[in-house]
Amino acid sequence: MNNTSGRNLTKDGYNLGLKWQCVEFVKRYYFEHLNHKMPNSYGHAKDFFNVKLNDGRLNIDRNLLQYTNGSKQKPKVNDLIVFKGNLFNPYGHVAIVSKVSDLEIEIVQQNVGKTSRDLIDLEQKNDLWFIDDNAILGWLRKR
Repeated sequence: MNNTSGRNLTKDGYNLGLKWQCVEFVKRYYFEHLNHKMPNSYGHAKDFFNVKLNDGRLNIDRNLLQYTNGSKQKPKVNDLIVFKGNLFNPYGHVAIVSKVSDLEIEIVQQNVGKTSRDLIDLEQKNDLWFIDDNAILGWLRKR
């Protein structure tokens, strides 16, 4: 998790991030597959989520809609899941939603020290969707 190999830039100089960290993975995917460049191309994984924003608002640093963990909006494929930092990883983590059902989501991720895919329980309570992991701040979605 603490191994980097330089910065990955696109041909036009857009910063994808440090090779081969989780931030670089999700930004490379969004750039190559969703044709999306983030206005603020820097920051740690946890910095993708703006804790001052209300649910469903535009995160201008990422030009993505932001949903809190406990949102009326259910996660969708291609959403970015943002994890807060912890004692062992103060930078947080970010992953991409690859599958969604009413009971769980599947995420794909890079450089997490686990498998590249993981399943996390999903639950709806009082018309709000929760991903069952206390480390998850929320998810971001391309408009």
